[in-house]
Amino acid sequence: MSDVNSNEPTPVSQTAIWKELQAHAQAMSQVTFSTLFRDAQRGSQFRAEGASIVFDYSRQHLTQHTLRLLEELAQECFISQQRDALFSGAPINRSENRPALHTALRMPQGDSLFVDGKNIVADVQAVLQHMGDFVEALWRGAICGSTGSPLRNVVNIGIGGSYLGPELLYQAMRRYRNPQIRVRFLANVDGAAFADAIDGLDPTETLFIVSSKTFTTGETIENFKKAQSWLRSSLGVEDVSAHFVAVTANLNEALQHEFVPDRIFAFWDWVGGRYSVSSAIGLSVMAAIGSQHFRDFLHGFHRMDENFRTASLSENLPLLHGLIAVWNNNFLGNETLAVLPYAHDLRRFPAYLQQLFMESNGKRVDQNGHPVSTDTCPILWGEPGTCGQHSFFQLLHQGTRSVASDFIGFLDPLDADPQSHDYLMASLFAQCEALAFGKDADALAAEGVPAEQIPHRVCPGNRPANILLAPALSPEYLGALIALYEHSVFVQGIIWGINSFDQWGVELGKQLAHRSLTELSTRSIDRQAHDSATVADMELYLQHRK
Repeated sequence: MSDVNSNEPTPVSQTAIWKELQAHAQAMSQVTFSTLFRDAQRGSQFRAEGASIVFDYSRQHLTQHTLRLLEELAQECFISQQRDALFSGAPINRSENRPALHTALRMPQGDSLFVDGKNIVADVQAVLQHMGDFVEALWRGAICGSTGSPLRNVVNIGIGGSYLGPELLYQAMRRYRNPQIRVRFLANVDGAAFADAIDGLDPTETLFIVSSKTFTTGETIENFKKAQSWLRSSLGVEDVSAHFVAVTANLNEALQHEFVPDRIFAFWDWVGGRYSVSSAIGLSVMAAIGSQHFRDFLHGFHRMDENFRTASLSENLPLLHGLIAVWNNNFLGNETLAVLPYAHDLRRFPAYLQQLFMESNGKRVDQNGHPVSTDTCPILWGEPGTCGQHSFFQLLHQGTRSVASDFIGFLDPLDADPQSHDYLMASLFAQCEALAFGKDADALAAEGVPAEQIPHRVCPGNRPANILLAPALSPEYLGALIALYEHSVFVQGIIWGINSFDQWGVELGKQLAHRSLTELSTRSIDRQAHDSATVADMELYLQHRK
C-alpha cells in the first residue's frame, strides 16, 4: 500500500500480504483445535496482559505464523502511524476534517496535548472539576428544585452515545452507587419510555440531565419538552429551569433553550458520540458513583490507551484483538461476533458495543469515497451468560454458521455469594472448551448414547472464542475494557481503509422522518414524495387516528 498520507492507497485486498493471508487461511481451515492444542504450551503462549486484563486468544484458528502475517498486514496498513495520528490530534476524521481525540478525555491531570495552539487537557480537566463540584453539591443536598427540595432523582435524557454509555456504566457500577441518588435513563421518543422513566418519581426532587452533542437531536429535544411539561403541570409553576442541566458541544443552542451557563457542561466536536462516555456525557454516572470513582474509570481508560500506544504486538491487547477480528471476519468467514459478558451488571455491554462497532465500521466506501474491496464490520450481538446458554448457544455449538465469540469474565466475585461466582465462571470456561473441542460420534458412542441420537448430539467444535479476564468489575477495569474495544475498532477500520469516526448513514432516515412527521402532523401526505407502499401505510395510520 502507499504511504499513510497518500490520497490513493492500493486496496488492501490487492496487496501481496492479503493474498498470502488468504492462502494461509485456506490451509488453516483444515486444522482443528485438537491438533493445535497438541502443543502443551499453547494455552500460555497465546495470551497477553495489558492494564491488568488478560486476553486469552488460544482458541483462535491461528499460529505464530498467522500472527507474523497479521503483523505484516498491520505494517502494510501503517497502523502505527495512524495510531500516532490518533493520539496527536491530527484530523483523522477526514470526511468532517477534525480529530478524534477521545483519548484526551482521560489523560491525567498535569499532562498536556496542544491542538491548534490550545492545551485541550486543561479544558478537559476544567470540565471534570465543574462536574465534580456539581455532584458534590448534589450529594450534600445543595442542588434544589423549584420548591426548594433537594434533587435526589436524576433522569438522563439522551440517545445513542448520550444514552448507551451512561446506562451501561450505571448498571455496571451498581456496587459503587450512592444509595441516596437514583438515576434513570430516557432515550426512546415512545411515550411509554417517558412514562417508565418518571414512574414513581417525586417531581419536586427530580433533575433532568439533557445530553446531546448538537442539542438538536430530535428524540432528545422532544423528551426534554415532555419533561418540562410534566414538571410545570406537576409543580404548578412556569419556571422549572432549576430541574435541568445540559451536556453539549453546542453551547449556543443550549442557551437558546434557556439553560443557564453554569448548568451547561461542555464537551467538544472532536468527541464522537459513541466515544463520549468519558466526557461530560458521563455526568449522570458521576452523579451516581461520585467524582473519585469516575476518575478511576478514566484511569482505566488511560491505562489501556497507553497499552495500545506503546506495547509491542505480543502484549498489545487492542492491536491483537483488532487483527484477530479481521482474521475471523475477512479470512475465516465468521461474519458475526457474539459478545458474552458473564456478569449480570454488564447486560447492556453488547448494546453499547453494537453502536461502537457498527456505527464506526459499518461503511461501504473507503477514506477516498471509493467502494471498499473487502467486507467491513461484522454484525455484533450478545447476551450475558448464563442466560444466553439457554437461548442461542444451540446455534453457537451446532449451527451451520461459525460465530466468533468474546467471553468476558471477572476474577473477583461479583456479589456477596462466592459460590454463585464459581458457578458463573465454571460455565464460562466450560462453554469455551465445548465450542473449541466439541464432542464427536465416537465419544458419544463410548458414553453409551443410543445410535439414533448420536447425529443429533454431535458438536463439531472448532468454533473460535476469546476470553477476556479482568480482576474485578470496577470503574478502572471497566474503563480499560471499553478502551480495548474502542482501539480494536480503530485497528479494524484502518485495515479496511475506512473512516471509523463519521456516521453519515444514520442521517437519511432522520431527514425522511422529519418530512413524514410534518405530513402526519398536518394530516396531509405528499403522495408524489413517497413510494406507493409508504403512502398506503401512512394513510392507514391516519385513518386509524381519526
